[in-house]
Amino acid sequence: MTSNSISREILKTIAIIIGIGLLLFFLYKIQSVLVYIAIASVLALVGRPVKLVLKQKFKFPNTLAVVATMVLFLLIFVGLVSLFVPLLVKQGENLSLLDLEQLEETVQDLLNQSNDFFLSNGINVIEEIKHYDLLDSINIIPNFLNTIVGTIGTLSIGLFSVAFITFFLMRDTQIMENSIYILTDNKTETKLRKSLGTIKHLLSRYFIGLVLQITILFIIYSIILMVFGIENSIVIAFLCALLNLIPYIGPIIGCFLMLFLTMSSNLGLDFQSEILPKSIYVMVGYVFAQLIDNFVSQPVIFSKSVKSHPLEIFLTIIIGGILFGVSGMILAVPTYTAIKVILKAFLADNKIVKSLTKEL
Repeated sequence: MTSNSISREILKTIAIIIGIGLLLFFLYKIQSVLVYIAIASVLALVGRPVKLVLKQKFKFPNTLAVVATMVLFLLIFVGLVSLFVPLLVKQGENLSLLDLEQLEETVQDLLNQSNDFFLSNGINVIEEIKHYDLLDSINIIPNFLNTIVGTIGTLSIGLFSVAFITFFLMRDTQIMENSIYILTDNKTETKLRKSLGTIKHLLSRYFIGLVLQITILFIIYSIILMVFGIENSIVIAFLCALLNLIPYIGPIIGCFLMLFLTMSSNLGLDFQSEILPKSIYVMVGYVFAQLIDNFVSQPVIFSKSVKSHPLEIFLTIIIGGILFGVSGMILAVPTYTAIKVILKAFLADNKIVKSLTKEL
């Protein structure tokens, strides 16, 4: 091989690496758009059976069937939101009945005990507070309000984007596939069609598995909260179960949320004899539910649905979280499954691909 050939190969390799780097950077910058497309794709898959029933059984035109399906989604969304209104109202009533004078005395006593403890260890908390810059604390308020306004704006844009993309994915079911096939030759198109069929099948199993996982947790949470007489137990159980869609972080948030709602539902009762024991029992039940989910439900459901080893799923979720945050953790398993199927179709002879896709 001549020096010119070697130089061309080196330059070609460098160009490929730079191209891959730029592509990854581009995908990172538009990750919110990718999330919108992913959510819309899931909704389109879920709504497809409803659309087919409306078209085949009730003879709806395609566009009208799509609109009716999306209206159904909207009604379900509004219904789910309305479930939480009684919970919020009840928590407001509980807080309004709180004895503020007693709370102030309790907090003051706690502060005094804490200060005595720190003084015994050579730390003067009161002096440290005096040196604290109050102006910085005041500046937190407008920053917090700006964050709220920004979050509402982002959420509104996200909901509109998801609805818009979902409509066209449901109306023109082959729009994304056809746009991909345009860029491929006949041989590649055949492999790609087979891969996309397998991906649809596996992802359908995965989403059914998620629904099954959430249902199991919802039932266990509901039983625990009902046994200990927590008000609005169904709504609390549903919300905490839904948080498990966020791997690893969601259950932690759900734990604190259930603890807070359990304690706030019993405000006015004696803390040591009523609130604390009941909260501990509920937390024990919550931990029991999570153990069942982590060691029974998730390994069985996920490994069967996407045909991946639990360790693969764990590492995939962690890497997705590092690269793209919470949204990356949620979408990690479906994305990894799709990549595995495509690799098997195009690189079936590679040893690494063989090892990763032997169950597919």
